[in-house]
Amino acid sequence: MISATQTREPFETIQTDSRTVACDGGDGPLGHPRVFLEIGASGSIECPYCSRLYVLRAGAKAGGH
Repeated sequence: MISATQTREPFETIQTDSRTVACDGGDGPLGHPRVFLEIGASGSIECPYCSRLYVLRAGAKAGGH
């Protein structure tokens, strides 16, 4: 269990050039349902199923999909 003072490291960090990403857990039948995630102003988003962290690559278009 993680206490309030500890931070959790992401399972995996994936750099992307697109603000819209699809995540399925990456393990084929052992993955999770495919979800589409939108990277907002923070420049990153975490998958609610597998905790992969998607980070918008430096220099990617601000409004690009």
